[in-house]
Amino acid sequence: MKKPSIVLSAVALVLVAAMALLFRGGSGGEVANVSPDVSAVRPAMTVTVASPENEALPIRIAANGDIAAWQEAIISSDMADLRLVEVRVNVGDRVRAGEVLAVFDDEPVKVAVAQARAAVVEAGAVVAEAEENARRARALENSGALSRQTIAQYLTAEQSARARLAAAEAALAAQRLRLKRTRVRVPDDGVISARNATVGAVAGLGGELFRMVRQGRLEWRAALSAPELRHISPGVEVALTLAGGHRVSGKVRVLAPTVDAHTREGRVYVDLPSDGITRPGMFARGEFVLGSSPAMTVPQQSVVMREAFSYVFTLDDSTSSGGGVRVRQRKVTTGRRMADRVEITGGLPADARIVVAGAEFLNDGDLVRVVAETRFSGVASGESAP
Repeated sequence: MKKPSIVLSAVALVLVAAMALLFRGGSGGEVANVSPDVSAVRPAMTVTVASPENEALPIRIAANGDIAAWQEAIISSDMADLRLVEVRVNVGDRVRAGEVLAVFDDEPVKVAVAQARAAVVEAGAVVAEAEENARRARALENSGALSRQTIAQYLTAEQSARARLAAAEAALAAQRLRLKRTRVRVPDDGVISARNATVGAVAGLGGELFRMVRQGRLEWRAALSAPELRHISPGVEVALTLAGGHRVSGKVRVLAPTVDAHTREGRVYVDLPSDGITRPGMFARGEFVLGSSPAMTVPQQSVVMREAFSYVFTLDDSTSSGGGVRVRQRKVTTGRRMADRVEITGGLPADARIVVAGAEFLNDGDLVRVVAETRFSGVASGESAP
């Protein structure tokens, strides 16, 4: 029982001594200053910086549109009640003017031609007889052997015979034309884009047999607003990008003379090369190349998008601290883009030093350490996006 009492007494003495020290420190001691030294704050991260550069950027107008045939010819049937016996082309075939595309059964037409030829021979014989009678009537006109009425009848018969001969010859020409049209020929060079002709079918008069892209020429039909049309003229170069990434170059051929009253847009027709990849009906995005103009650009990596606005971070050399520099967030207005460069049209001084690598992780007022100042060369390639 004595041993625990001794232990408790010792603990009590220790507590009393500690309390005495506390009261002593509170009355005469000084509280240590534990606030951090601002000069000892370390930079948040390490960054690289660059300065804006002046360079020439292309002036381009972007537009969307569809690719279509320059002209599409419809080749139809000129024959009625005749059966197709041969079809010589298919979709995708290249054809030349005058080439035979399909053949109709020409036996009925050949029979009609023979009949018309016989009618011509018969009419020719009648004409010969009428001419002889008329010649004799004219010779006896002043002799009184024939009455004037009889003479007039012979002369009229001559004219009628000649008219019937002309009609028979015209009928023969018509049958020969029908015989010629039993061979369906292409009117111009081009590419067959559709085929409705089938062997054994009886085509009606005017029925569509084939469709053809004339001369294989294609065009891109773009829609531009009225203000944009003022900058476009025939001969302007256009760079097209198809859905699969394929690129095609073309030139403006003509601008539509009117603007749609509902959309307020006008059509621009651009001639395209026939490269075997570009086809009618494809969608394409294009850019009209209108020259170039000077611009102040920065690396694309330095532009940060936040809440639908563009910002850059500039160095504030007046706030150097602890081996670092504070950054200031600036709202800027961007313009054209070319490869990895972005045009700045407002909000940034020309002599500013901007953060490049690491800009997306910064906030206004952060302390950073600059490891290098990078100089970006002018843009050599790429596409702009107004």
